[in-house]
Amino acid sequence: MVAENARNQNTAHSLDELLNDVPKNQTIGDNLIRAWNIINNDKYETIVCSVSGGSDSDIMVDICVRVDMHHKIRYVCFNTGLEYRATKDHIKYLEKKYRIKIELFEAWQHGMTIPKACTTYGQPFLNKTASEFISRLQKHNFKWEDKTFEELYAEYPKCKSALMWWCNLKPGKRNNISWNKWLKEFLIANPPAFTISNKCCEKSKKNISHKIKCDLMIIGVRKAEGGARASSYKNCYSQKDGETDEYRPLFWYTNDDKQCYEEYYGIKHSKCYTEYGLKRTGCCGCPCGRNLEFELEVLKRHEPNLHTAVCNVFKDSYEYTREYRAFCNEMNREQKIYYQITIDDFIK
Repeated sequence: MVAENARNQNTAHSLDELLNDVPKNQTIGDNLIRAWNIINNDKYETIVCSVSGGSDSDIMVDICVRVDMHHKIRYVCFNTGLEYRATKDHIKYLEKKYRIKIELFEAWQHGMTIPKACTTYGQPFLNKTASEFISRLQKHNFKWEDKTFEELYAEYPKCKSALMWWCNLKPGKRNNISWNKWLKEFLIANPPAFTISNKCCEKSKKNISHKIKCDLMIIGVRKAEGGARASSYKNCYSQKDGETDEYRPLFWYTNDDKQCYEEYYGIKHSKCYTEYGLKRTGCCGCPCGRNLEFELEVLKRHEPNLHTAVCNVFKDSYEYTREYRAFCNEMNREQKIYYQITIDDFIK
């Protein structure tokens, strides 16, 4: 691996200069050319790059610094109220490494922290889509019944979209409750006793970012990540009439492309990756995380105060998530037994 700072990290003065030092990787080469052309386009006078301190964000910042010939980019990051200490330290490291200013937006000043949002609106559960529709159903005092859409719509006439989700009638598999195996059965058997909501991310980050005026917003989304956020985009660049355009420099990067860039340019990631062993650093301690239990163990070991905080903020959701996972395991076990009995019946 190339030692950190071994390669020139200064901004290139021309496209030829930029391409004089690139790895033999088609995706990275094409990406740098595209980044140069978009960021240095005269139509963009104000550009904002949203920095998270995550591994994708690290590469995005490196690309931006290399191609921003006119130094138009304003770097910003958001403190949601639940951030890793290692991430905060890494933001300072990036400022020093690239000689840039990363403007910190505090949720408590500009919006609402995650703890406050969870207290006010409810805690997230499973994923953003499920949290949104469960929240809507809760607001209508839904009884968690397995009835037809027609029957339920007659009873809850102002809750059509959430009822369509509940009855698996929305277009796209991902937009229905069946996308999460056994969720409907679980909710019927174990109705939530606490308020569920997906407002925490919206109030602590999204709403604040929308207040930042610019011509172009640069964000770190990769198609290879999967998930609802990545699948909502078709390409790396969105031009919006009358609105802020959006550029996603890493959109086409595979994991191999990402590793190639890291090794060639000597990208150093935060301790969340290098010491804690985390693979991703989204919202800290989020109940929707795939590796929730591992992340909680990491927090307990490396950042105990933050571990205490998330266990208080997301207490109800953590317990409910564990109940749901145990329910799924039991249902899968029973289903396996049922299918085995069915097969045995055929071979007697």
